[in-house]
Amino acid sequence: MQNFCIITNRDKDTGLAVTGQVQKLLKAGGKGVVLAPEHIAENGCHYTSPQEIPADTDCVIVIGGDGTLLQAAHDVKDRELPILGINMGTLGFLAETETAELEQAVQRLLAGEFVIEEHKMLSAVVRSVDDNGVTVNEQLLPEALNDIVINRSGFSRVITLGVCINGEPVSEYRGDGVIIATPTGSTGYNLSAGGPILTPAADMAVITPVCPHSFGARSIVVSGQDVVSVCVRTSKKTQQEEAIVTVDGLNAVNLKAQDCVEIRRAGCVTRLIRFRSGSFFQVLQKKFS
Repeated sequence: MQNFCIITNRDKDTGLAVTGQVQKLLKAGGKGVVLAPEHIAENGCHYTSPQEIPADTDCVIVIGGDGTLLQAAHDVKDRELPILGINMGTLGFLAETETAELEQAVQRLLAGEFVIEEHKMLSAVVRSVDDNGVTVNEQLLPEALNDIVINRSGFSRVITLGVCINGEPVSEYRGDGVIIATPTGSTGYNLSAGGPILTPAADMAVITPVCPHSFGARSIVVSGQDVVSVCVRTSKKTQQEEAIVTVDGLNAVNLKAQDCVEIRRAGCVTRLIRFRSGSFFQVLQKKFS
């Protein structure tokens, strides 16, 4: 690796102190390094435009929290660039190193003492149908590294979501919504909702209901080859915007009754740099005590 691009959350690294330290260490090692300019999306989130990452970049270093790394993963997914996360957030589960270990981490990076993990992603399409069940519109959503979530929308009440796997009806969840998480995302919202943890290398996804109105509603683990469909059922008080689907908490699309979200494994992956300083289970113990 010769050329590095740094993506920084400037709200966390105020004055770019940590960024400057990383730049200094990389340049001392004879490497090329650029700081990606800040780009503010229409929804107010801070993104780095993929067009602003130089074509000769070999590695992306992300300074911030897990949210910053998720945004960066979306920006570089088509180029399959490896990402090293430096945590300046709270939990920092996706980030590989903390600021206190910064110098050691950069030295190990320059020495090639790392592995690259390929983290599976999900793709989804929203299908709208007419009264006869004929598809009248399709909208492709961005790929998800963590999860795709279908939640209730509007005033506070439950929604009913029908879940099918490979076209076969499996369950109907009444409650606040449903999470479909990757192994990477299984330690996020899915875990908070009571879902199981999947190891990063697992070729699986997990479906977890959010606040279900049933004692029997539980998570379902599916294989990476399965196709999951979540359809919004008509309720007694159906409103125009019955539910909302979000991708990694970054993108949102409103759903109407009878809309379906079809989810499958994406053709792209996120490549994260790991130093193997501890096993996945050791990291779990460290981060979640």
